[in-house]
Amino acid sequence: MNTIEMNRAVKCAERPLRRRAVRANRVLWLAAGLAVLWGTAAVAAEEKPAARRRARRPNPAFAKVVDDPKLPRVLIIGDSISIGYTVPLREALKGKANVHRIPVNGGPTTRGLQQIEQWLGDGRWDVIHFNWGLHDLKYIDQKGNLVDVEKGRQQVPLDEYEKNLRKLVERLKKTGAILIWRNTTPVPKGAKGRVPGDEIRYNAVAEKVMKDYGVIIEDAHGFVLPHLKEWQLPANVHFNAAGYKALADHAARTILEALRQSGKHGKKTDGQRTGR
Repeated sequence: MNTIEMNRAVKCAERPLRRRAVRANRVLWLAAGLAVLWGTAAVAAEEKPAARRRARRPNPAFAKVVDDPKLPRVLIIGDSISIGYTVPLREALKGKANVHRIPVNGGPTTRGLQQIEQWLGDGRWDVIHFNWGLHDLKYIDQKGNLVDVEKGRQQVPLDEYEKNLRKLVERLKKTGAILIWRNTTPVPKGAKGRVPGDEIRYNAVAEKVMKDYGVIIEDAHGFVLPHLKEWQLPANVHFNAAGYKALADHAARTILEALRQSGKHGKKTDGQRTGR
């Protein structure tokens, strides 16, 4: 066998070895890839329940309240502004009142009319502290989503807002509780789907309704107005922690004064205005 033939024989012998090596490498790469995928899937499987648990973590504002039978019962009705100050309000009234709230965002007056019976329940309320407004004056599209003003319509026009408020107050009066209307807080420039100043028009209508029915008016709007740079988020109707704490303390003072004046019996009030 000459040299050329020997080289050919060697190459022929090496080919199966190279093929087996390539196949082996492919198997190793495939196994490694599957291991990475399985590992990623395992991590994702662990992270997703954790993320879901975090997402399901209940808002402490909606926590169940165990009543102290010696203390008056207070019900908070309102939107996300009231949700924001519920916990600090409970703290401010600790040992002085049992502070409950409705289990959802109170939304516009239309939602209030739909759910008021469920929210009031069967219990006795000494004080009902309530508000509707920011969701009534906001602009929505045909699906009910918040949109820029020029692209939508106001969810509850002013005349309908007044009619709805009257129906709601008439129902609340039947509870025999002290009623405290917390007026609507400011709409800042740049807040999506709302017009600054609309809350003033809605508050004026609400004030007339409350005076007609002898409901205490807590002027939260006037209270926070000088402090918006400190307490309100930029171009947003919501507040920071300091703002919610201030609103809670303000509401607590109003509630305690109303309880003091009534002797905790929910007597009819005279439509007085508080809070500046």
